[in-house]
Amino acid sequence: MRRLWLLFAQTVTIGLAVWFIVTTLKPDWISGTFSSRARPAQSTVQMQEAAPDAPALSSYQHAARQAMPSVVNIFTTMEARPQKSPFQNDPFFRKFFGDQFDEQQDDKQSSLGSGVIVSPQGYILTNNHVVEAADQIEVALADGRKATAKVVGIDPETDLAVIKIELPNLPAITLGHPENSSVGDVVLAIGNPFGVGQTVTMGIISALGRNHLGINTFENFIQTDAAINPGNSGGALVDTNGNLLGVNTAIYSRTGGNLGIGFAIPMSTAKTVMEAIISHGQVVRGWIGVEPQDITPELAESFGLGKKTGAIIAGVLKGGPADRAGMKPGDILVSIEGKPVSDTTEMLNVIAQLTPGQNIAMTVLRRAQETKLSITVGKRPPPPRSEDSDEE
Repeated sequence: MRRLWLLFAQTVTIGLAVWFIVTTLKPDWISGTFSSRARPAQSTVQMQEAAPDAPALSSYQHAARQAMPSVVNIFTTMEARPQKSPFQNDPFFRKFFGDQFDEQQDDKQSSLGSGVIVSPQGYILTNNHVVEAADQIEVALADGRKATAKVVGIDPETDLAVIKIELPNLPAITLGHPENSSVGDVVLAIGNPFGVGQTVTMGIISALGRNHLGINTFENFIQTDAAINPGNSGGALVDTNGNLLGVNTAIYSRTGGNLGIGFAIPMSTAKTVMEAIISHGQVVRGWIGVEPQDITPELAESFGLGKKTGAIIAGVLKGGPADRAGMKPGDILVSIEGKPVSDTTEMLNVIAQLTPGQNIAMTVLRRAQETKLSITVGKRPPPPRSEDSDEE
């Protein structure tokens, strides 16, 4: 009996030792033998894994893939000129083309910027300051092709220009609807910063309808914190579907580099300008020949004005449309065709949209009395090249 007990004890001891060794060195043998229920769960987890080539949910590769082929690099060459653009030394606002790229070779200066193909016929939308002084313009596409471009037309007052190239199978971008955009929407900026090659950066729309910045005569900017730098000027600001929302045109910078405050001209403005340039070679705007000034609380108090909105007519061009209609310095323009005027920016935009030769009704406040004037709209003259003018 004792022998049987010793044999049993030895068998159990050896079995436990084998079990310990197996569970320590080969645990999968145990799970394979005794954990058959775990296998379906493991298989279920594997089936839920994403395919290796599936894009991450936070990726914007679709938008980038859609828009990048339509964004081009623009290389310009001009005869060396002793005077530089005043924007190059402006510590507050810089138009970020050529600030750090001018290379002088054989009495020529080379600079670069960006543009967007908006039509399969070869029309490219860019900034006026990218091409205005160029003697030669070369466009490089994302697919490696290059072509010489000609200027179709420019509009200095919105800083837009249209150029054209002759190449087949051009990838035109899809135009977006910035009027449907909101602050906080994700946007991508595409261009050629610092000449490193085509680059995509991401940010959000920081503000809409930015004006009173003193960059252009007509301002209605999209503000973004997407990184944009010298060389991006004229490039694309697109939404998460790759649709063109605006044309990047300026940055706030004290050094010339990106500080997270960039401005793009919305397509609602750019499309109107672009179509006018393609159809007529220029943008025709209304004009009445006055110099306006915003009503400030200080001015309202000093002049005893009860109204704190509108535009004070600081000057009237002799012989101009407003002068012929009887408008006088000191008048406060309060409405155009029944539409209230809140400030000079709104006044400039409303008058610019009028058709030259059209008779329109304006209401002014003169000595606290409302006076109605009938004005025949004139054609806005081109702005002086030496300095901007606020005359309307």
